[in-house]
Amino acid sequence: MNRITQTAFPARYIQGPGAISMLPSIVESFGKLQGLLIVDPFVHTNILPDLNISSPNLVVQVFGGECTQAEIDRLVEAGANVGCVIGLGGGKTLDTAKAVSFYLKVPIVISATAASTDAPTSARAVIYTDSGEVVKYLDLPRNPDVVLLDTSIIVKAPVRLLVSGMGDALSTYFEAESCRIKSAANSTCGAGHDHPGSLTSYVIASTCYKTLLQYGKVALVSAQAGAVTPAFEHVVEANTLMSGVGFESAGLGCAHAVHNGLSELQECHKYYHGEKVAIGVLTGLFFTDASQELMDEVYSFCESVGLPTTLADIGITDLTDEKLDIVANRTVFAEESIHNELKPVSAAAIKAALLAANMEGQRRKQMKRGLV
Repeated sequence: MNRITQTAFPARYIQGPGAISMLPSIVESFGKLQGLLIVDPFVHTNILPDLNISSPNLVVQVFGGECTQAEIDRLVEAGANVGCVIGLGGGKTLDTAKAVSFYLKVPIVISATAASTDAPTSARAVIYTDSGEVVKYLDLPRNPDVVLLDTSIIVKAPVRLLVSGMGDALSTYFEAESCRIKSAANSTCGAGHDHPGSLTSYVIASTCYKTLLQYGKVALVSAQAGAVTPAFEHVVEANTLMSGVGFESAGLGCAHAVHNGLSELQECHKYYHGEKVAIGVLTGLFFTDASQELMDEVYSFCESVGLPTTLADIGITDLTDEKLDIVANRTVFAEESIHNELKPVSAAAIKAALLAANMEGQRRKQMKRGLV
């Protein structure tokens, strides 16, 4: 019997240099009430004064630094009479804004200042303790009403953030393809994670991968030059919209499960989400028995943009069986997305794939240095 499919999108996606100038009119489109603008502290000091978006329709609140329930409650009280919420800044600022809009029951506008993950388009916020441990995932009933990306702001972010976003986006096609073949449930939060994605979501995931391969290196050079080029725009869109719709509506698999395993190790904590996901992608190539041609393509891409290809690249310089076991055992937890893959899942299989992926990364580095 055919299953019901579900695909989720933000209601509007706006991207380009100077796009932030549309913010006052967007707020007005939601009615006569003011908008609550929740701003990252760095953005408030270093970016907001130059944006020329001051308006009597905007009430500015500086984000406290951690997406805790107490911070959410504070901002809900501050926005008791607003008609919408705007999040401007990085991931935790945006998650806080999503949560505040949820409790206020008003529209949400998300404006990321870096293209480092695909979270801006999603219907989820992560709530933390004061010390940074995850408390819960807040699944929202709908995706953002507006996602607004000003690429003249994003191009000024550290280049490593863009590269990390490419690492996150790199996983989208591979995980989606496993979910498509298996008809696995996707990650659409409002639907209770019960439905597979539509053909549209799988096509978007495939286009995401093709976009990275075609434009990733040029986008990196553009970011290094501080230049908003067409290639830079394409990769920002791939990192954010394509990967966002892809992961949420097509589904997750090996790469993000391995990321969660790697996050158990203290030495990996200082590395970005997409950097660890990239190792998960390479591990997944060995776990799923990918062809040598595909492995060469993916490793070459990672090398060309500076994504990690060995465990040492994400801080694991003292590799032990104990550490591998920690990662592998966490990767195969019953609730993990690794079970969307087509191969039988075991900690031993993940450990073997990690070791092989790491060795291949080392071999390629040695070849480049002329040591092999």
